[in-house]
Amino acid sequence: MSVLLEFAMFPTDKGESVGGYVSQVIRMIRDSGSDYQLTPMGTIIETDTLPEALALVEAAYRILEQAGCARVYSSLKLDIRQGSGNRMQGKVDSVREKIGEVRS
Repeated sequence: MSVLLEFAMFPTDKGESVGGYVSQVIRMIRDSGSDYQLTPMGTIIETDTLPEALALVEAAYRILEQAGCARVYSSLKLDIRQGSGNRMQGKVDSVREKIGEVRS
């Protein structure tokens, strides 16, 4: 099984600049060993199971909760597929191939 999770999570009660809080979440994801890609609007993670993906979401929330965040916004999108792995990069490579873009 392959689970792609795209999510964003940040406090809404800590002012306009929340990068310090988000960086704590990204550090946890990096240290989890899961493949991930940071984007300007969220983070994409690939895990082997749905419980693993959801555990990362819960751990992210706990980090913000422990940092004193009283209100947290989050959005999640999941793409769950039996069988294949390495889909995070594979999906991008497939589209690039179809448009004739060679990956460097």
